[in-house]
Amino acid sequence: MVETAKTGPVRRIIHIDMDAFYASVEQRDAPQLRGRPVAVGRGEGRGVVAAASYEARQFGVRSAMPSRAALRHCPELVFVPPRFDVYRAVSRQIHAIFSRYTTLVQPLSLDEAYLDVTQSYSCHGSATDIARQIRAAIHQETGLTASAGISYNRFLAKLASDYRKPNGQFVIPPAKGPDFAASLRVEQFHGIGPATRTKMNRLGIFTGADLRTIPLDVLARHFGKAASFYASIAWGIDDRPVVPDRIRKSIGTETTFETDLTTLSEAKEIIGLLCAKLWQQCTAQAVNGRTLVVKLKYADFRIITRTRSNPVPFEDEPALRLQAELLLESLFPFERAVRLVGVSMTGLNIEEKKSHQLTLFSEMSC
Repeated sequence: MVETAKTGPVRRIIHIDMDAFYASVEQRDAPQLRGRPVAVGRGEGRGVVAAASYEARQFGVRSAMPSRAALRHCPELVFVPPRFDVYRAVSRQIHAIFSRYTTLVQPLSLDEAYLDVTQSYSCHGSATDIARQIRAAIHQETGLTASAGISYNRFLAKLASDYRKPNGQFVIPPAKGPDFAASLRVEQFHGIGPATRTKMNRLGIFTGADLRTIPLDVLARHFGKAASFYASIAWGIDDRPVVPDRIRKSIGTETTFETDLTTLSEAKEIIGLLCAKLWQQCTAQAVNGRTLVVKLKYADFRIITRTRSNPVPFEDEPALRLQAELLLESLFPFERAVRLVGVSMTGLNIEEKKSHQLTLFSEMSC
């Protein structure tokens, strides 16, 4: 294992991200869809795209895009309804493959996860070879492809997984990490959304190199507690560990729209997709909660929330969605056009673990 005087052992982190997961599952199961532009979601009325195949993305179709806009971009687009039970089953297969190589797996959603293979004995400890074997196993056992990013921390590993998509992998070694981070536009940094990017641009911050030049106290005045994180990642530094089964105070998801929403029906369509994604996260991370929060951000960037708590945790996705729709209705009519909708869950509890134990990575061979 490589050692450094300042940081100690160099970690080996892999970020696995499935390629167009929902759409790829649909193309796998329906051969007539292969090679065609496919969107998962409802195509009629005020439907919204939940996921798009790579063929559809070439026409500019993106998730959270209104279906009517997607069809304008790509008139040949084929819509298929989501099958979340199938996606969850495939996700369990994928996570079982991860467990063959390390017990340190931190799921982010049904289709992506961080793996810390620093102590793995598989493939002589080569993270590059482990990622290659995981991707091969996923393809052989599920018929789907995955991309991987390999680096010495989570931030860079997640960035790296985007560089050889689809069905590829990319390595950012310690010697190249700082320069790689400096060369990026700030909007490429995970965790920096449109609003933060705009604030940074106003301060003259357009790249990681620009971010390095701003004193920490100045960043703190503008970005609060996040300032230290931004300052660190500009140098390729991220000390966050890969933590399986971590206890979280909340879990949530949100989306920002290309065109602001004005109607309740449009917002309800988005809420349905977000609740489905939130329930997926709960399933993947084995958590559940009693309190639901719906968040709206208006066109003037003002944020408003509504919260409701249950005496017991939510039983299923339909119950979650019903609660979210009721909270959303309490905010209508909207005071302004809506640029962002989010749903989150608090009051989390960790569900009981299954009785069987995962096979330790030390028992696995290449």
